[in-house]
Amino acid sequence: MKTRSSWVLFSLFVFLAGCTSLRTGGEVQYGRQALLEGRNEAALGYFYSAAQMDPNYIYRTGSSPTQSVWSYVGRTEYLTGRIPQARQSLERALSTNQPEDITRLYLGLTLAREGDRARGLKEIEGGMRGINSFLDYINQAQRYSIGQFWDPDRDIRRAIQSDLAMISGKDVDWQRLTANTEWLGIRMEQESDLARRQEGRNKPSRSTE
Repeated sequence: MKTRSSWVLFSLFVFLAGCTSLRTGGEVQYGRQALLEGRNEAALGYFYSAAQMDPNYIYRTGSSPTQSVWSYVGRTEYLTGRIPQARQSLERALSTNQPEDITRLYLGLTLAREGDRARGLKEIEGGMRGINSFLDYINQAQRYSIGQFWDPDRDIRRAIQSDLAMISGKDVDWQRLTANTEWLGIRMEQESDLARRQEGRNKPSRSTE
C-alpha cells in the first residue's frame, strides 16, 4: 500500500512539473512573439511570468542555441530602459548557462550604457564571434539538415565581420555599433524561426497512397 501511495505521489509530481513546464514554455513563446513585433513592455511581462513559474527554465528548440529565461528577461529589460535590472538578469543567465552568445551581446550593450565601455566591448565582441562560429558550424555539420537554412546568404556573418573590423580599429562608432548589435540580437531570434519554417517547407511530403 505504501509503495502504491508513493507511486501516486511521484506520478502527481511529474504531472504537475510537466504542466508547469508547458505553461512556462507558453509564456516564453508569447514573449518571443511580442519581442519580435517590437512590443517590448508586453514581452517583458511574459518573460517575468515565465521566470516566476520556473527560474531555471531553458528555452530549447531544434538546432537553435539554448537560452535561459533570464536572458530573455535581461534583454527586454535593456530594451525598455531598465539598465541595472538588465545587468543582473543577464549575468544571472550567463552564470547558469554559459554558452549564450546573444546574452553576451546584450550584456555588452548594458555595460556600455552604464559607462563600462571597455568590458562592454569585450562582451559584444565575444558574442559576435560566438554567433559567427555557431553559424559556420551549423552550416557545415551534415547531421543538421536545418543548417542550410541558417543565414543562407551570409548576411548575418557579413554584418558581424564588418562590426568586428570596426571593433579592432582605433575608433569605435558607438552609435553604429549599438544599433548593429541590437539588430543582430533580434535577427538571430528571427533566424531561428525562419530556419525551422524553411526546413518544414522543404521536407518531402509523405505519400498518401
